[in-house]
Amino acid sequence: MRDDHGSVVPLYHWLNKIPGGAMLIPLILGSVLGTFAPAALDIGSFTTALFKDSALPLIALLIFATGTQVTLRTSGPVLATTGVVLLGKSVIPGLLIVALAMVTGPEGILGVSILAMIAAATNANGGLWLAITGQYGRTKDRGAYIAGAVNDGPFFALLFIGASGLGQIPFVTLLAAILPFLLGVVIGNVDAQWRSVLKPVPGIVIPFFAFALGTGIDLGDVARGGLTGVLMGVVITLFTGGLVYLGYRFLLRRGGESGIGFAAGTTSGNAVATPAVVAAADPSFSAYVGTATSQVAASVLVTALLAPLVTTWVLRRAGARPAEAEREELEAAAAATATKEAAS
Repeated sequence: MRDDHGSVVPLYHWLNKIPGGAMLIPLILGSVLGTFAPAALDIGSFTTALFKDSALPLIALLIFATGTQVTLRTSGPVLATTGVVLLGKSVIPGLLIVALAMVTGPEGILGVSILAMIAAATNANGGLWLAITGQYGRTKDRGAYIAGAVNDGPFFALLFIGASGLGQIPFVTLLAAILPFLLGVVIGNVDAQWRSVLKPVPGIVIPFFAFALGTGIDLGDVARGGLTGVLMGVVITLFTGGLVYLGYRFLLRRGGESGIGFAAGTTSGNAVATPAVVAAADPSFSAYVGTATSQVAASVLVTALLAPLVTTWVLRRAGARPAEAEREELEAAAAATATKEAAS
């Protein structure tokens, strides 16, 4: 029996019944394949290009397409939202971890080193943010992906560890991460047709880059992260996501829509490499790299599972449906404009 779209098996419909499912399920499938049959996608040509090596170019396309949707009318709210996400997700957690390091030293607490904490807590999974906000949020929420472009990778980890005189921020690399978004903003405002053409991009590319990212996550590393990595992931979702939630509620005054803030309570897949990058900058951290890497890998999967669930639970509890509310507002505005034009 076919559904309304003529599908024999409505796979896409089932994916979207799971919070963040368009990214989460392909990510898990990719990690299973990458763990148990890592050579399966190394056969070359288009198969390897699409299913294993596509993550960065597809994410770059997604960033560019997201930028085209930010108009001059919405840029103020987007920048305000981006600032709140960076404050709650990166700045406050980073400062707190540095303060903890002054007390505990690099060993951290409960078997979780300062290196593991700062690598996992100061960045967000930008792809999952876009998947969740695309399903539940508004345009200004999706535009705040620029926060993920800024805090993805080792930048904030090096910045906060640099409080002890370690590491430097590679400005050119940081600029390269943000540039596709900024170019998208320019193109979208110069030519509105590009904005229309690129609007469907998130729904197209998210499952593909999520699968490719998953192939780089070894479930063995996740298992080695053990209970400490799982607990760190839970704390990251509830604490850092909670900080962004508070920013949404009290700084942005989003009321019942503030639950979107929990979508930031994630760990980026790129963070798995951060402990090694930090140790390369300061070899004194080398002793912590192995354990920290496995704990961060566990945090990536735990937060990818937990953040969408917490976000949707808080939104539903508040009775908020930001995406639907925005669509209704746009339709009402379009109808009012049409009525005004017909009357004149």
